[in-house]
Amino acid sequence: MRAKVLLIEDSSSLAVLYKQYVKDEPYDLFHVETGRDAIDFIERNVPQLVILDLKLPDMSGEEILDWINESEVPTSVIVATAHGSVDIAVSLLQKGAKDFLEKPIQANRLKTSIELHLKRVKLEHLVEDFETKFDRQRFHGFIGSSLLMQGVYKTIDAVSPTNASVFIVGESGTGKEVCAEAIHAESQRRDKPFVAINCGAIPKDLMESEIFGHLKGAFTGATSDRQGAASQANGGTLFLDELCEMDLEMQKKLLRFLQTGTFTPLGGSKELKVDVRIICATNRDPLQEVEEGRFREDLYYRVHVVPIEMPPLRERGTDITTLATHFLKQYAREDSKTFSSISKDAGALLKRYHWPGNVRQLQNVLRNIVVLNDDNQLDISHLPAEVTRGKPAKTPRPVAPSAPAMETNSDGVTLVSAEPTPAQSQSLPTDSKIRPMWQVERETIQRAIDLCNGNVLNAAVLLELSPSTVYRKKQAWEEEEAGNYAE
Repeated sequence: MRAKVLLIEDSSSLAVLYKQYVKDEPYDLFHVETGRDAIDFIERNVPQLVILDLKLPDMSGEEILDWINESEVPTSVIVATAHGSVDIAVSLLQKGAKDFLEKPIQANRLKTSIELHLKRVKLEHLVEDFETKFDRQRFHGFIGSSLLMQGVYKTIDAVSPTNASVFIVGESGTGKEVCAEAIHAESQRRDKPFVAINCGAIPKDLMESEIFGHLKGAFTGATSDRQGAASQANGGTLFLDELCEMDLEMQKKLLRFLQTGTFTPLGGSKELKVDVRIICATNRDPLQEVEEGRFREDLYYRVHVVPIEMPPLRERGTDITTLATHFLKQYAREDSKTFSSISKDAGALLKRYHWPGNVRQLQNVLRNIVVLNDDNQLDISHLPAEVTRGKPAKTPRPVAPSAPAMETNSDGVTLVSAEPTPAQSQSLPTDSKIRPMWQVERETIQRAIDLCNGNVLNAAVLLELSPSTVYRKKQAWEEEEAGNYAE
C-alpha cells in the first residue's frame, strides 16, 4: 500500500506547488485547508505523515497537534512555519512533532524531509514487527516467531555454550524435550550423545539402574552388565524429564552424582566418573513440590540454576496457525492428501481455543482432520466440536441431571452449586446464531464508526475504548483486506 501524507495548508496556491514538487514520488499527498477538515480526514484515513501549517482559518496547528496526541493517532507530524516562528516550532517539537520546515519550502527540502520521515515511520513499524515476530520463524525443533518463543530462543542461545544446569518448566505438550535438544544442539557437546529419561514412566525400583546402570546379578533378572543413562551420555547431555516424579531416596543419590560427577552402578563397588551436562524438566511447580516435601530443597537449588519457562500454546498468538499449517501440510504429505492451507475463519477459531493439551493436542487435532478428510483447505467444518465451541470436550460423568452439585464449606454450611453438571452441559442446546468473538468485535466497532459518521474518536468514546486501539484495529483490518485483495 502507498503511504499517505496529509498536507494541512490554507493556501491553495502553496498546496498546488507542493503537490507539483512530489507528483512523481512513491506516496500520495492529500490536501485540506482547515483544521476541522484535517481532523475529519485523519479520523477516516490515518496518514503515515502530517505536514501541519501553524496558522489555519479555524484553529491553530498547536491545537491539531494536541488533538492528535490526546487521540493517540499513530502518525508523525512535521510542522510548517513561516520565518520568525521558529521558537513556536521548537515548542511543538517538545510536544511530539518530529521536525519543522521553514517557509517557503524548497522542492528538495520537502521531498527529502517526507522521504526521511516515511522511512522513519516504516522503521518504527519494522521495530514493532520485530518485537512481535523477530527474525527466527524456526529454531531447531521449534516452529514459531512469537515474542514469548523469541525469549525462549534467546535464553537457549545464552545458556547453551555453558555447562550450567537448566531446569525447564511448563505444561505437558509445550515442548520441554524439544527445548533440551535445542540446548544440546547449540552447545559444544553437540557431537556427543543426548540421552533422555522420563522419570514419570520408570518404576521407582528400576530408576537407579536406568540412570546409573547395574552389574550382572545385581538383582533378579539382571542377567548381564548394563550401562545406565549417565554412562551413555558421557561427554554429552543427560535430560531428566518429569524430575518431580522421582522418589526422595533416588533424589538423594542424584544429588550426590551432580555434586561429584561420580556414581556406583548397582551391584558394583567401584566408582565411575563421567562428564555430563544435566538438563531437567517438569510440568509441576517445583517450589510447591519443595514446600510440600515431595522434592528435596538442596536438589532444587542444584538443578534450578537457569530456569526456562515454556509458554503454553494459547499464549503464542499467530504461532498457533503457523504450527497448524505446518502439521497440516506434513500429515497431508504423509497420507497423500491435498490439504495445503487453513481458511481465515478456521485460523481465527484455532487461535481463540485455549489448547489445554498444547502443541501435542494441536498435532492430534490436525492428524485426525487429515485422516478423516481430504480437501484443499481446512475450514471450520473440519474442526472438532471442542475447538468450534471454544472449550475442550469433556466426558460426562454419570450424574443425575436433577441432582445439584453440593459441598460443605469450612463453617459447616451446605452450598448448592448453580452450575450445570457435566451431564447437563452435554444436553445444553446449541445456537447457530452464536458467532466467534472476533467477528462480533469487528462488527461492533465498525457499527460504532458508522453511527458516528466515520468519526473514530467519537466511536471510541461510545465503545469506552482507547482511540488508539480503535485506530490500530481499523488500520489492521484495512491492511489485511488490502493484502487479501493483492493475493
